[in-house]
Amino acid sequence: MSKIKVMSTVLANKIAAGEVVERVSSVVKELVENAIDASSKTIRIELEDAGKKSIKVVDDGIGMDRSDAESAFLRHATSKIYKDDDLFFINTLGFRGEALPSIASVAEVVLETYDGQESTRVHIKGGEILEVTPADARKGSVFTITNLFYNTPARLKYLKSEPAELASVSQFIEKLSLSYPHISFSLINNSSVILRTSGSGDLLKTITQVYGASIGSNMLYIEGSNDDYDISGYISKPIVQRS
Repeated sequence: MSKIKVMSTVLANKIAAGEVVERVSSVVKELVENAIDASSKTIRIELEDAGKKSIKVVDDGIGMDRSDAESAFLRHATSKIYKDDDLFFINTLGFRGEALPSIASVAEVVLETYDGQESTRVHIKGGEILEVTPADARKGSVFTITNLFYNTPARLKYLKSEPAELASVSQFIEKLSLSYPHISFSLINNSSVILRTSGSGDLLKTITQVYGASIGSNMLYIEGSNDDYDISGYISKPIVQRS
C-alpha cells in the first residue's frame, strides 16, 4: 500500500505558515507591506494586548473587488507577478502569494475592502471561508486578525510577553516609517498611540517624529554618488552615540 499522500490545502497552509507567521510582528509585517504595495498613503495599525488579542491594519489603498478579495486567500495567488520574466523586475515588497493564506490558516480573519466600485467583506477562519458578503467599507482595506495560533498551540505557547511583542512591532514600524516618509503610519496599542508619523515626505521630520527632537536635532545630511548608485540620508552626530 502506498504511504505517500498529498496533504490537504488547509494542512499545507498551516505548515507554510510556520515560515511566514512566527509572532505578532510577522502578521503586522505582511499586512503592512501589502498595504504599501496597494499604494496606501495612510496606514494605521491597531493592537489589543500587543496583538495577542487582535490585530487590525487599516489602509487607504486601491482596495479589491469581490473576486480579488476571495482569491487573495488562495495560496500562490498574487497580483504582483504573472510570468517568469517578472522575477527579474520585482518592485513590490511581496509577490509570493503566501502571506494571507498562511495567516488565515492559523487565525480568524475579517477583510473589509472597497475598490471604489465594489465593497466586500470576507470572513475566514482556519483557512476556511465562512462568509462573503457586501460591506459598508470606505476606500482601501481593513484586515482584522483574532485568535492568532488558536489551532497551533505549540506556536501560541511560544509567543513572547506583551511588552516583547509590542517592542518587536514598534521596531518594525519605526524602520518602515524611515523607508517610506511619504506614508503616514500610526501604531496604537489598547487605544494608546505608540507611534505616529505625518507622511509629509520629509525624512528629517520623520526621524524626529520617530526618535524625538533630541535625536532629530543632531542629525547630519549626507549624499554621494558614483556610476552605479546615488545615496542620501542622515547620520547622527557623535553626541547621540555618547548620550
